[in-house]
Amino acid sequence: MGDDEGSRGADASPEQRDTGPSPAWSPTVTTLVALSLAVLFFWLSLTPSLMPRSGFFQGVIGGASAAFGYALGLVVVRAWRFFLERPAPGEASRPVALAVALIASVGTVLVLVRHRAWQRELRELMGVELVGWAHPFVVIAVALLVFVLVVALARVLRWVYRRLDRVVSRVVPRRVSALIAAVAVLALTFGILNGVVIDNAVRALDASFAQVNGELEPDTPQPAAAEVSGSPESLVTWESLGRQGRRFMAGATSVDDLEAFSGRPASQPVRAYAGIASADDIESTAELAVDDLERAGGFDRAVLSVVTTTGTGWVNENSAVALEYLYNGDTAQVSMQYSYLPSPLSFLIDQGRARAAGRALFEAVYARWEQLPQDERPLLVVAGESLGSFGGETPFGSAADMRARIDGALFVGPPFMSDLWREYVDNRDPGSPEWLPVYEEGRTVRFAARPDDLGRPTGEWGDTRVVYLQHPSDPVVWFDFSLAVRKPDWLEEERGYDVLPSTRWFPFVTFLQVAADLALAEGVPPGHGHQYGADPANGWAAVLQPQGWGDDDTERLREVLLVRDQ
Repeated sequence: MGDDEGSRGADASPEQRDTGPSPAWSPTVTTLVALSLAVLFFWLSLTPSLMPRSGFFQGVIGGASAAFGYALGLVVVRAWRFFLERPAPGEASRPVALAVALIASVGTVLVLVRHRAWQRELRELMGVELVGWAHPFVVIAVALLVFVLVVALARVLRWVYRRLDRVVSRVVPRRVSALIAAVAVLALTFGILNGVVIDNAVRALDASFAQVNGELEPDTPQPAAAEVSGSPESLVTWESLGRQGRRFMAGATSVDDLEAFSGRPASQPVRAYAGIASADDIESTAELAVDDLERAGGFDRAVLSVVTTTGTGWVNENSAVALEYLYNGDTAQVSMQYSYLPSPLSFLIDQGRARAAGRALFEAVYARWEQLPQDERPLLVVAGESLGSFGGETPFGSAADMRARIDGALFVGPPFMSDLWREYVDNRDPGSPEWLPVYEEGRTVRFAARPDDLGRPTGEWGDTRVVYLQHPSDPVVWFDFSLAVRKPDWLEEERGYDVLPSTRWFPFVTFLQVAADLALAEGVPPGHGHQYGADPANGWAAVLQPQGWGDDDTERLREVLLVRDQ
């Protein structure tokens, strides 16, 4: 990446070559075009996307977008020269350069003012603190730093390419040497990034998170109830559960709390779990978790839920607790850990492990559940949030497969690469939007952004009910690599309730915006982004419809969950 000033010596005739340094205020036409597109893409990056953005994140997006625009400008000029067989452009006239600089400066101020208004509008919509007076200055400073770093790196790669080209051209024709040099630089760059930077970073992160995973927290006591993994009677040791597994076991709803809510005698809920350190591989970890589930009497409960975790082994406590309250503790939930890494990193690195864990755990449970007499089997459901939703739907090939093998499912914030979710959304009934689709008239699968959506459509909902909770503003759901080149339906159709009408799609820029939104997805109040709050209570109530349970009970349960979140 860079302008043509360093290459004109090879391409231009002696009459066209520079005879001396250009004045600082008179750049080449190539540079002016590239900088103009850099400014334009910076402006586009200031438009709203799904999440409110801090000055730092906006600066990173802006700098990367400007670097892309700069590179695009260089490509445009070079393509113009190549296809029209024109010589390298010379210097831009001083009046033109000054006019462009003035437009860029004034335009940037105006767009920053509009950006601040967009941020205010979005933050008020989501109930987030407004940005301060320093926000635009942080944006500019970070964007300039990112832009300079990216362009500097590109210039280093260009220097390496030219040196290789010069050496190789001594033994092969020039066009061949140029191709060889380009391939070599790309291979070298990829090799360094993949073999050195990424591998070492992953190993360092894995070691760091593994250490965190093994730390015993004093405020997470070992459970005494035999129905919980990690207890003295458990087949799984307390230490091997991992940090998130120990939290999940310690958070099992108490009998006292259940009885206070229901006014009836309650059962101690069963929670079974196995961590990475509990067994040697995914299959043996799944078998161990199911062994402990069976030991604790999990197959004797009214409902048995197979829960796929996120990368670190985290389980949505609100979803787990809601299920326990719905059945007054007559429930069993089984899960397992498959990675040390948080969901965003697991998404990039451990997708295969999430699939394998979801499939291995469900198949291990199903094999034993299927051996029970039909009238003694508990209701079998599956659940997961985020990457857990992705892994949780893996054992099934279709909605018909779900109807054949389970009694229901609750998936929260499904990521875009979830195969079944993608199939349901892409094949939605005509007239329903991507952010709130209707699939096959809602006979098995339904989508909800808010609890009231669970009643749509009004037609028959079968015995097996599958619910996907997804917010219009959840970047975990709507991020997709295709955003770089294709406008998504959720921006083509009428916007969701918490997506600004001013949100627009721009090539590459929207991809960067939503990618950055992933890091901000949980920094908003419930009902927006990747924060689903107490909504799993409504989801489970709709999926299972426990006998004697009503809407008033669901509202009381929501209050319990909201208090737990405080």
